[in-house]
This record gives sequence, C-alpha cells and structure tokens, in this order.
Amino acid sequence: MKQKKIPLRKCTGCNEMKPKRELIRVVRLPDVLNEQGEVTEKGSIELDFTGKKSGRGAYICNCEECLLKAIKGRRLEKAFSSQIPDEVYESLKEELAKGE
Repeated sequence: MKQKKIPLRKCTGCNEMKPKRELIRVVRLPDVLNEQGEVTEKGSIELDFTGKKSGRGAYICNCEECLLKAIKGRRLEKAFSSQIPDEVYESLKEELAKGE
C-alpha cells in the first residue's frame, strides 16, 4: 500500500520544516470591497487553529518563542507584504496563550 504524503510547511519563527498539522496558521483575511470594487476595509490578521479560513497564510510553531522570533525579524510583515500594527501582535500573543 502506498504511503500518503505528509504536507510540510516552514515555521516563520524558527525556519524549520514541520508537518502542517503541528503548526498554527496565521492568516490575513481578504480585503472587503464595495460595489465599485474599491477596498473599504483591510483584511485583519488572525490565528487560524483549524487551518480552513480563507486568505493568505503563514505558519508558526505552537510556542510563544517562535512568534516572538517572527515578530522581531518582521517575518510576518514580509510574508503578508504589509505593515502589521503592534495591537495585532499583542492579540496574536493572547490568542496563542489561550490556544496552548
């Protein structure tokens, strides 16, 4: 019997390749558009414990150390190609503490 392939993703904090199920997805939700196609609201950045939310994703390990490394190296900003406010980082830290 053929073995299933295990999808691997790279942690943005420690830069290690790990199985997708062991990592937490950080997602930038899509922008909200009006009828004319203009952006009315920028997409927010959240932790996605299920891995099923739509939007651009980046992955981190399930530890606060990796999140702090990603914040210090501005790796999430590079992954999402946008500025991320400090309030978002604080909410990510709180969510990660609750999720553990």
